[in-house]
Amino acid sequence: MIAVPRFKKRYAFFFVFALYVIVCQSCMKMRMSSAKTKAYFETGKVSFLDKTILLDGHQLHYIQTGDPNKPTLFFVHGSPGSWDAFKIYLNDSLLRTKFRLIAVDRPGFGYSDFGSPENLATQSKWMNQLVKLLNNKKPIALIGHSLGGPLILKMAIDEPQLYSHLIILSGSVDPKAENPELWRPILKSKPLRYLIPGALRPSNDELWWLKTDLVDMQPNLDKVVAEVIIIHGTKDRLVPYSNVAFMQKELVNSKKVETISITDADHFIPWTHYEIIRNRFLQLKL
Repeated sequence: MIAVPRFKKRYAFFFVFALYVIVCQSCMKMRMSSAKTKAYFETGKVSFLDKTILLDGHQLHYIQTGDPNKPTLFFVHGSPGSWDAFKIYLNDSLLRTKFRLIAVDRPGFGYSDFGSPENLATQSKWMNQLVKLLNNKKPIALIGHSLGGPLILKMAIDEPQLYSHLIILSGSVDPKAENPELWRPILKSKPLRYLIPGALRPSNDELWWLKTDLVDMQPNLDKVVAEVIIIHGTKDRLVPYSNVAFMQKELVNSKKVETISITDADHFIPWTHYEIIRNRFLQLKL
């Protein structure tokens, strides 16, 4: 009599566990579907492009709004995330009038080879290829939030003449400020990695690699010649404010380094301090 309920419980456990694994593969992808993207922009009657390009056998997905003949603001999201982290900027009428606006899904996220992350060097290679392919011969400003910050620096190191401005929002650039959690490599291994839902899996991978990537990048930061604008919250608990001083020290050949410190702000300034950041974009002389 006792074995029967135990038997049922065992099968119930395996059923729930299998269901969880299946759900992990399909949920929390943190990306906006084509249908939702269309509905979002059509609400404000905003013209947009929703495209996926194949480069060296890899998918790179991006959304474009604004004037295709104007200088470009090229947005790069953090980890995890996708292009829609910047949807409010792509929907802004003032920005759309003055710029071409492009927001990309970084490799491993959104609709860009979802689930297959790459280190900064590989991401930079593919992203620069995309920028060159979309180049309209007008100035280009890169905008990167969080992990997108070091990525746009790497892009500018690899192609220093391609970009006029870099705008680093809460950027994690200083390798000494990165203290990757020791549990991350455990979750990178099979089969445990399949227990991490959606976009958190590639995020875990690249956050574990980040410190090494930053150490490798630091000696080359003097190759950045573009103007750099650093915007950082003074109470950022995820990416320490000390990153600001590090960038000010290392970007010795940048034409200009400007710092905007947002008092008491945390890591999420692209959304909590949207107007401050948007207004600085509008002041750009590209």
